[in-house]
Formats: sequence, C-alpha cells, structure tokens
Amino acid sequence: MPVHPDQSVSVLVDTQNMYHAAQNLYSNNLDYSSVLEEATKERRLRRALAYVVRTDTEEEETFFDALTRIGFETKVKEMKEYPDGTRKANWDMGIAIDAITFAPHLDAMVLCTGDGDFTRLVHHVREKGVRVEIMGFGSSTSQELIDASDDFIDLQEDPDRFVLG
Repeated sequence: MPVHPDQSVSVLVDTQNMYHAAQNLYSNNLDYSSVLEEATKERRLRRALAYVVRTDTEEEETFFDALTRIGFETKVKEMKEYPDGTRKANWDMGIAIDAITFAPHLDAMVLCTGDGDFTRLVHHVREKGVRVEIMGFGSSTSQELIDASDDFIDLQEDPDRFVLG
C-alpha cells in the first residue's frame, strides 16, 4: 500500500526503547516533534501515543508535558520495584493491545521502536490490511522487525533532524 494524504495514520512510540537507543548512540534525546512530523508524512493523524514510564524524577513531568504539547497522548505506567530490588515497567503488551484495537480504523500505523518482540504484532496488523511502518535507529532495530514492516525509516540517516543537540 503506497503512502498518500488520504490515509489515516496512528503513531505509537515505545519511549523507553527509543530513549535508550538515542542515549547509546548519541548521548542525547530524541526529537519527538520531528519524529511525529516524519511519521505522519502529511497524512490524517488519528492518534499519536507515547508510552512512558514514571520513575519519580523531576525531568519526566517536563518531558510528559512536552510530549502533550507536541501532540502525543501519553500513557503512563508506574515503575514497579520487586522485593529483590529489581525495577521493571514494560509497555509491550499495552502497545500490542492498542495496535490491535486501532488497526480496524486505520490505513497505516507507525511503530517507533527497535524491539524485535513486536515482529509478530507487525505481521498481525499487516494481515488486517494496515500499512505498518517502523521508525527506529538502524543499528539498534531488529532486522526481523524491519523485514516484517512495509517500510523502515532509519533515524540514523538524519540524526541532525531526529536527535536533539
């Protein structure tokens, strides 16, 4: 399915995955405004969701507010600490459920992540007739995920646009 302005599109961002990739590669943060602009490609935006984790730092509320100003809905999960001291907050199931729920109402979906765990989800959504695009950093994006998608937008090809600083 080609890209055209009449398409409805939703953008789902795995912020933990994207944050760590940008930090590891560039020691900086992702420019979410540029990501949203590229993801929509002038199509009709249905929803833009950023899946975030609250860790009780002062900067994160500023980050959450900035995402909202850009045009993202934020879905917040609290960090859980387990008796052995490990901490965890994973949005994979939430992203998958939303993607499956949204699919019947979309022409295209952009999933911003490099996590290969989403490969089966991409296959499923594409089987429903939805164009699936992956946005991520090429060196940290699963090749299986790239291969499963209709298109891959490699943020490493233009870090001046997609990475702050």
